[in-house]
Formats: sequence, C-alpha cells, structure tokens
Amino acid sequence: MKVESLRDLYIEQLRDLYSSEQQLIKALPKMAKASSSEELRAAFEDHLGQTRQHAQRLETIFEQMGEKSSGKKCKGMEGLVKEGSETIREDMEDSVKDAAIIAAAQRVEHYEIAGYGCVHAYATRLGDDDAASLLAETLEEEKNADQLLNGIAEQLNMDVPAESVQSQKRVGKATGHRKTAA
Repeated sequence: MKVESLRDLYIEQLRDLYSSEQQLIKALPKMAKASSSEELRAAFEDHLGQTRQHAQRLETIFEQMGEKSSGKKCKGMEGLVKEGSETIREDMEDSVKDAAIIAAAQRVEHYEIAGYGCVHAYATRLGDDDAASLLAETLEEEKNADQLLNGIAEQLNMDVPAESVQSQKRVGKATGHRKTAA
C-alpha cells in the first residue's frame, strides 16, 4: 500500500498492530507455560484474553472503515516474539528466567503502547471518534499490563537468590562493569 495521506498511514499502522496482536495470541500461551511464577503465569493468561479483545476491536475499526485487516506482517513484533522465544529456551534458574521473560514481555508492551498511542492520535485527527475511543481503551489496557509486569518484576527480583546477586557483583568488580539483576 502506498502511503499518501494520514489516513493511509493510519490504515497501515492499524494493520501492523493487528498483525502484532495475532502474533501475541500465539506467543502468550508459550510465555505463560514457561513461567514458574503463578502470578506471572496468571498475568499472561489474563493478557491473552485482553489481546484477543484488542484484535477484535481492530477488526471492528477495519469493518467501520470498509478496509481489510490483513496485508501487513509486523516485523518489529516478529523480532520481539523471536527474542522472547529464545529467552524461553535458555537454561536459567526459574526466578532468573521469569525476570528475563518479564523483560521480553515489557519490550512488547512498550512497542504496543507506542503503536496504539500513534493510531489513537491519527484517529482523533481524522475525526474517527468511535475508533479513537476503542484505541484509547486498548492503549490504557496495554499501559496497565506494563504496570502489572513492573510490579511482578519487583517482587520476583526480590526472590532472586542472593548468591546470584553476589556472583554478579563479583563479576562486575573483576571486569570493571557493574551488573544488576533484571
């Protein structure tokens, strides 16, 4: 699709987000399964339901616009999901792996927050109030998911064994670099 107007950019970005949501619908169950923390697992399972709602909201917007939702694969999300999959496959202590999974998930949330913030602004500028309302709802849910992950991360980081933290400090002193837990 050739982008010649704000409306064209808006449609392109909506398709990018729709592709992102479809990729996450496949990735979130894997992240939940790989999590050792019950709280983290539940957060991913809950967010999967929200992610399905996000995709449905986008489908509603496309229908209202008379446009197709397909036609674009989000390569940014593809990279983030691939990176998250690599994290899941790594051999780590459970609490450290959970911290790494949260870091990967928060990268995804920040990507989505940026995308939804932009399309919300475009919808508002184009006078598409119904879409702007749906996009604002999704944007708020993405921000809330990020905050939830922050809270879980803070708690889980307290559970990282002290010897892991101490060995990281020793490595930092020996190399001149300071390493901290995620």
